[in-house]
Amino acid sequence: MSRDRGPRRLRRLDRRVLTAASVTALSLTASGCVVVHGEREVLPATTRAEAATALQQFTTAYNAADKAYDSSLDAAHVTGALGDIDAARLKAGHANSPSGNAGHTPLELTDATFTIPKKAGWPRWFVADTAANKGGSSRWLLVFTRNDLSEPWQVAYLTLLAPTAVPEFKTDKDGWAEAVPANSAELAVPPGELSERYATYLKSGGSEFTDGVHTSGWRASREKATKPGLAVQFLDQPLTSGDYAPLALRTADGGALVFFTTRYFQKETAAAGTSVPAQNKDVQALTTGEVQQSLTLQLISNEVALDPKRGGKVSVLGRIEGLTSAQGG
Repeated sequence: MSRDRGPRRLRRLDRRVLTAASVTALSLTASGCVVVHGEREVLPATTRAEAATALQQFTTAYNAADKAYDSSLDAAHVTGALGDIDAARLKAGHANSPSGNAGHTPLELTDATFTIPKKAGWPRWFVADTAANKGGSSRWLLVFTRNDLSEPWQVAYLTLLAPTAVPEFKTDKDGWAEAVPANSAELAVPPGELSERYATYLKSGGSEFTDGVHTSGWRASREKATKPGLAVQFLDQPLTSGDYAPLALRTADGGALVFFTTRYFQKETAAAGTSVPAQNKDVQALTTGEVQQSLTLQLISNEVALDPKRGGKVSVLGRIEGLTSAQGG
């Protein structure tokens, strides 16, 4: 069941109200023709009732796809980083278990709250913060997005956070949140640059990010990856356009919670006379080419970070990644 923290009168709004409001901003051209500028109107991305419906539709589709190991069953409800990770997971699962997932346990998302920003233009998006029957006590944060009223809501980002790590968001008197522009210069790092800055940090280090599991800790573990007889190299790339675009919500302290995506490659090269360590069946299912002396893994990683006001340091709170392909050589 969802828990709605918004004013009661907002619950009575429905999609028709928002749709009608979105086309009320009219202007007259010099020729006297009427032009609709609904894309300029600042509106809530959706209603809370529709957000709850989108969450339920996602959960139903996700469970169907997971049970059958069939990505076509939830393809309309995922996109971006999560879409890539999910599709590859299901592809590997189907390759190894064509009859379906014998260990399937339905995902249950409960105790949902919805943070819905008011904004102009597309994409429209919102965040669902839920409890789940998987992941222990962690809260599941799912970012739903769409680019047109005719499209279904799709989950682009998924991250798991401890309840105490979920920040308080800034909201107006009606309970609507504030989306932060990608080029915002008032934050430590503009949200639109966070993917590139993070990729650069993982390669070279720096002072823009606080120490933690997903920053200094990840760099340290990478440095230990190379072992006698096995060289391991990493290459990180930012992903910032289309369904991989970063999305940022204003926090109560003036900063922002930013969801963003990176891609990285991990190449393992064995010394002459040795071989690359054996990979599990899921990796093998996603591998093309014959693995002789090397294996290059391609992974999509979606991150969530607290981006404070200018002068502070970015804290990467969570990261979920998945193998999307591999190439033997």
